[in-house]
This record gives sequence, structure tokens and C-alpha cells, in this order.
Amino acid sequence: MITPPDVEEASGISDEEFTWFQDYFGRKTGIYFEDNKRYFVDRRLTARMRATGHKSCLLYLRFVQFQPSQSEFQKLVNAMTVNETYFFREEYQLSALVDGVMDDVRSRKAPGESIRVWSMPCSTGEEPYSIAIYLMEHWSGMAEADVEIIGSDINSTVLDSAREGIFTDYALRNTPPNIVAKYFKQRSDTEHEILPEIREAISFTQVNLTNPDETRSYRGFDIVFCRNLLIYFDSTSRREAVECFYGALNPGGYVFLGHSESMSRISSLFTIARAADALAYQKPL
Repeated sequence: MITPPDVEEASGISDEEFTWFQDYFGRKTGIYFEDNKRYFVDRRLTARMRATGHKSCLLYLRFVQFQPSQSEFQKLVNAMTVNETYFFREEYQLSALVDGVMDDVRSRKAPGESIRVWSMPCSTGEEPYSIAIYLMEHWSGMAEADVEIIGSDINSTVLDSAREGIFTDYALRNTPPNIVAKYFKQRSDTEHEILPEIREAISFTQVNLTNPDETRSYRGFDIVFCRNLLIYFDSTSRREAVECFYGALNPGGYVFLGHSESMSRISSLFTIARAADALAYQKPL
């Protein structure tokens, strides 16, 4: 168990406190904040200290560590993992999905067996909803196949937003107007609500990717999207995440990472598979 340094009443966040937070948060979530993120971390830690009435950062961190319900730890996670995303991000990977990957996966399925897709982290839902819409628009097999899409995240606040399915013009900035008109209902001048039949087709779950107790039940997937998360992990957490995906995937399953991430630097468990203009990583058959 990690024990914080000796507590002293103090204002602000010291170098010692920041270092302890880096280690503690990294061990708990896999996300390691580099020193250049100090201002970001300080602001959010200070906000949570004020919200809980703690004048000392170390007293607050001790409270987070030992609180039985761990509700404040979840609020801290939510504060530290607010992400920007948008619909049809890195669309070339969605194109690769419908131009080879889905047909390859379906070729190994028994009649009536589902194709399962895991979006992790899913943030406010743009990625799993984009996958669903792209498949309906571009994959001819969608009419016959049963496709199950799961969106997961460690942040409970973004999951609430994902389930609500309301998005701003900014989130839809790369979405063709005809797609917005077809799959969204206008709520205001700047807000759009995804149609209920799309929203209800996606399941959203909360999971900490670095916690084996939480990920153990995630099995039988055919495709994993994990884009732009591993760049925030240290080397140990990256390897553990990749091993989690390996266990979650069926033989022959695929992983899509972000454009700046490379599986070859993390693990040799997967082989490189080129699909259309994108690279994916395939679990051996």
C-alpha cells in the first residue's frame, strides 16, 4: 500500500505532493502525468481540495486513499480525465473497419453469432456512436449481421453524457450534414440528440483498464478501439493494457490504436495487419 509523506498543514501543492500524486494516480489508473502537466494537475487538485474542505493537499490525498466508499477518488478521476473528442475521428480507421476487417471477422462466425466491438475509452460516446453509424452507412453486411458495441470508460461523468446522447455542433464538426440530419434530432441552435434507436443500441460500462478485477469479464470481443489512451500510460501500464486486450479478444480479433501509438513498442503478442489505409493489430488465430 502506498503511504503519503508526513502530513503538514500547507497551502498550495508542493513538489513532494505532486510527486506522490503522480505515483498514486498512475498506479491506480495507469495514467501518468508528466511534469509538464503540473499546472493542469494543480488546478484540478486544488478544486477538489476546496470542494471537500481540505486545506492541505496531503490531507486530501490521504482522505482519497482511505475513504471506504472511494467516491472522492472517482470524482478525482473524473476531474483528471476529461477528454476532447468528436464524431468520425481518424475516419480512415472506420473505413478500414468496413473495408476488410468486418468481413474477415464475420467469415469466422457461426450463423447467428454476434460480432462484438469494444470502444475503450469511449469518453462522451462519439467513438462508439460513430462506429455504429459508419457500419450502417457503409458495411453491406450490417443488414444480416448481429453487431454488439460496448463503450467503456473510467470516467463516470462522461459515461452519463454518452448515455444521454446530446452533442454540440463542435462535436459534429467533421460529420457530413446529411448524416447529422439522418441520425440526429435538432434540440437547439447548437445541440443535437442522437436518435433513440442508435443510443439504445450501444451499451456503456464503467471500467478501469488497469484493474484486472474489473476487466476479467470483458471477453469474446472481435474488435477493440483504444485510441490515444496508451500515450498517457507508463510502459508497465501499456503492457498490462495490451495483455488485457489480448485476453478480451477472440482469436483473429483486431485492435485499432491511435495514429501516434505503436503496438510494436509495447508487446509482441499481436501481428500487424494492414486494412485499407490503416494499420491494425491482430491476435493470432
